[in-house]
Formats: sequence, C-alpha cells, structure tokens
Amino acid sequence: MTRKDIRTTQAAIACDVCGRRLLRGEHPDVYLVGGTRRDVCELCITRAEHEGWIREEEGGALGARRQPANGRRSLLARLRRRGERNGNEPPQAAAVDPSVEPDDDAHDAQRYPPAAAETRHVHAVPANDEMKLARAVDVFNNSGQTRTVAGIARSLGAPSVAVRTRGDRPSVVSMVIAWELSWYRYEVDLANEAAGVRLAAQGTELAELGPDEQSPNAVADTEGAVALAA
Repeated sequence: MTRKDIRTTQAAIACDVCGRRLLRGEHPDVYLVGGTRRDVCELCITRAEHEGWIREEEGGALGARRQPANGRRSLLARLRRRGERNGNEPPQAAAVDPSVEPDDDAHDAQRYPPAAAETRHVHAVPANDEMKLARAVDVFNNSGQTRTVAGIARSLGAPSVAVRTRGDRPSVVSMVIAWELSWYRYEVDLANEAAGVRLAAQGTELAELGPDEQSPNAVADTEGAVALAA
C-alpha cells in the first residue's frame, strides 16, 4: 500500500500584533499602518484600533474624503473673487469697542464649557455562584469572542469549556475554552460588565491549566455560544 503525503496549501498567517499564528478557519482583519497592510487576529482588534490602526476598507474611504475635488475652489475663494470683480472690499472682522469691558464670566464659559457628567455603569453582582456563572455566560455570548471560538472549532472540533468563579475576586468569573492544541482563558467582571469580556491568557498545552480548568461544566455550539451543563 502506497503512503500518501497530505499537505496543506494554506499559507501560514501570523498576527502582526501578538505574533500568534492563526489556526485553520481563522481569518485576519487587514489594517493599514503607514500605508503598509497588517494582519490582525480577532483577539487583537481592540489593541490595533487603540494604537490608531485603520481598517483597510475604511482607509480607502478616509482617503477619498480627504482628497479635494479637482478644478474646484472653496466657496470662500469664489466669494472673494466675485467681490474683487465688483470692486468691493473683502469683508472685515467686526470692530471691537475698547470702551466696553469684556464679560469675564461669559468669556470663561466659552473657553471652559462645563464637563459632561461621567456615566457610570453600576451592576449588582449576583449573590450565588450559579447565578454568577449564568450571567457571565450571557455576557460572553453577547460578545465578539464567540466568533473566535467558532472559527477554531471548525478546524479542531468542539472544545471543552470550564466556567468557574474566582476565589480571590468574587465578582470575576473565569471561562477556559480548550482544545488539545490550544486554550483560551476569558474573564468577565460582573461588577463592571461595560468592560466586556477580557482575554486573560492563552496557551498551547493543556498541562498549563489547573485541574478545575480541565474539568468541563459547559459546552460551546457551532456558533461559539456557551451553555452551562444541566
């Protein structure tokens, strides 16, 4: 029997932010940095945008908006030219009467407008662990992290999912989603849900995880959504 070599034709793609090689099924987002195309994995999109990187499709639209139309002059230039042809002087700034003292209060109000009131999102943390886990799962399923889980699952199959509360931080729930070749640890702070889901750590060896993190108590479907085991 002749042995056949199985070779993949997909070129290896690495994220230009974290350096991680993307797994089969993952697709990078392309950003522009100084005119250079950069591949960014889904986990690093927030970091890339925080650094001021611009998506490739948005960069083209931005350049089009900044490019002036050929052969067109500004409205102000056309008005000035028309005034010169009619023998009119260009409009001058309104004169200021030195005898009138400026209103300091009004001046300060214009320079220093009142700051907008800070908006705080205060959430009551559930009282027991069961409710904490359920709430954390709901926050995760409404985040963009489900796309990452679904993309990896298409290549590596269904993951094991362990959702646990953290003893040192009662308001934080840890969620470990693991395959044989890769694992991700997400955290949800129920006291600050507006911060969303945070990627706390990731690795490639299951031995790096604790015993509780290797004991699944939840599942993930094909869309990456997590559900606690009954």
